[in-house]
This record gives sequence, C-alpha cells and structure tokens, in this order.
Amino acid sequence: MGESTIEIRRVQMTGGSSYIITLPKDWVKTVNIGKNDPIGLLQQPDGTLLVTPKMDKEQTKRSIRFKVENGAKQSFLFRKLIGAYIAGFNAITIESKPRIQPKTRSTIRRFIQTTIGQEVVEETDTTITVKDLLNPSEMPFHRTIKRMHIIVKGMYEDTTTALKTHDKNLAEDVIKRDGEIDRLHWLVARQHRIIQQNVNFVEKMGITVDTATTSYLISRILERIGDHVNRIAEYVILLLNNEIDDTIVKKVEYGNGKSLTLLNKSIGAFTKKEIKEANETIELSEELENLCEDIDKLALKQDAAVAISLGYIVESIRRIGEYAEDISETVINHLIGREKI
Repeated sequence: MGESTIEIRRVQMTGGSSYIITLPKDWVKTVNIGKNDPIGLLQQPDGTLLVTPKMDKEQTKRSIRFKVENGAKQSFLFRKLIGAYIAGFNAITIESKPRIQPKTRSTIRRFIQTTIGQEVVEETDTTITVKDLLNPSEMPFHRTIKRMHIIVKGMYEDTTTALKTHDKNLAEDVIKRDGEIDRLHWLVARQHRIIQQNVNFVEKMGITVDTATTSYLISRILERIGDHVNRIAEYVILLLNNEIDDTIVKKVEYGNGKSLTLLNKSIGAFTKKEIKEANETIELSEELENLCEDIDKLALKQDAAVAISLGYIVESIRRIGEYAEDISETVINHLIGREKI
C-alpha cells in the first residue's frame, strides 16, 4: 500500500447500532496486528481519527550509536549529538577505539550541559552512554514557552539598560544567557518530534498535535529573537568604546521598547488565546519600521565605527519586530484552525 494512497472504505452497520469499517490488509500485516489485538483511536479537533497499534502509554525506547575516529571534528560530533537528542533518542552511545580521547569526553560534557535531562549512565575506556532521565510529559509546552519569553524579555531589558548606563558587564552577562534559550528550544523540538513518533504521547501531555506544532514554531522564533538580542548586546559593547549622541541612545532605547512591546503582546495573545490581540500586534508593527528608518538616518551622520554598530543594532530591532509579527500570525492560524465549523 503506497504511503500517499488514500483508500476509500464504506462504513457498514451491524446489529442495528454499531458502525464497522475494515482495516487495510497490508497495513495490518506491516504493523503485525493479530486477532483480538487492541487498536488505539485518537480523535482530533478537526474530526480526523488517528488509528495506532501502539497502545503503550510510555515513550518509545530508541537508541543510537556513534563511532568516533581519532582526529574527527568535535563540532560535527556535537551536531550529531544534538540531532539525536532532538530526534527523540533515549540512549546515545559514543564509541572510539583504542580509547575515547579527552577532547571527545569534553564534547560529551558540553552536550550534557547544553541539553535538559541528559546524563552519563555508563562509561568505559572505549564507550560512553548518555541516557535521557527526564520525562518529557512533565515539561508542558506552554510553561517552556513562558520561560523562554521571560528569559528573552530580561535579556532585552538588560541590553537597553547596559546602553543607557554604559554597563559593559551587564551586556556581557546578556550574551552568556543566550545558551539557556537554546536549551529550552531544543527541548521543545525534542518533545515535538516524540509526539510525531508516538501519538499516545499527545494524550499524555493533554494537548493536540496542532498545539504541539504551534508551540514548536513559536519556540523556534523565540530562539531566533534570543540570537538577535545577543547580537544587539555584542554591538552595544562596541558602542560603549565610543562617544554616542544622547539622541541616538534615546532612539535605540525607544526602538527596543517598541519591539519588546510587540513581542510581549504576541506571546500574550498565544497564552490567552486572543486572536484580536494577535492582530493588533501585526498592525502596530508599522510604527516600529518608521522608527528604525529614523535611527538609520541618524547613524549615517556618525563616525564609521558607531554607524556600523548602530546599523547592526537597528537591523536586529527590526527583525525582532518582524518575528513578533510571525508569532502573531502563527497564533491567528492556530486559533482559526481550532474554530468549530
């Protein structure tokens, strides 16, 4: 039976009150269903009925093994470890002969420190096994999104304060916090992938597949916003080495405030399920664009070093505003999709 083929089957009635539909024979054989075996049925908000032979409520156990050769690039190993984490593997084994090199052990420690729930459970001279000790269902999507928003909001506010008060240490602290956003986004990406692999996990988390996908999309946008806040902080540090016109500082401060307001409103619309608030966020974005153009004009009148740093800062302010629009559009699409027809 082809993956893209839709088979039409007619509903029959038996006993005057029971509705029956036969299952495709090829599918039954593929998933090894026998007589009297239980089948799971999961109804979706759009009326779709998911049929699954997986009746266990626990996460499917999956493992993967990476063989690392001496001299291999550690950046590649790290990306593979993150990929396995997001893909939903419960156990990751790293193998290297004749023995695991110190740099490989360092990469594994970095992986554990930058992900949530991963710990070394077994270690020899030639292998290290990392397992997931976190139950993903204990970390609801909405809480993770809320935490990401709080962290990004705090980073953005501190970046503005650093520019206003010439506090280089505060700007450097903002940069250090960016890794926490990545950790939380990778967790959401992992949960989203697990849901795609096991629909029973949707029921366990008490959400729908659509809500999980929407949460993942918003998480990805928040991660990118975090990158832009980090970028602003980097150029604020460079600006602090130069004399800056107070007018420009106030304009940047105002721009940061405007884009942060858009972000707060967009996340608020998601949290409160407010489609009107999401739409208001999109309509308010034009004012931010005009403000960014004003700062660009002021930047052109400054020395080269100041002008370049301001240019990058303004571009990130603009992008944060656009990302806030993206969140609002995602919220609107999600809420419209939940409307009862």
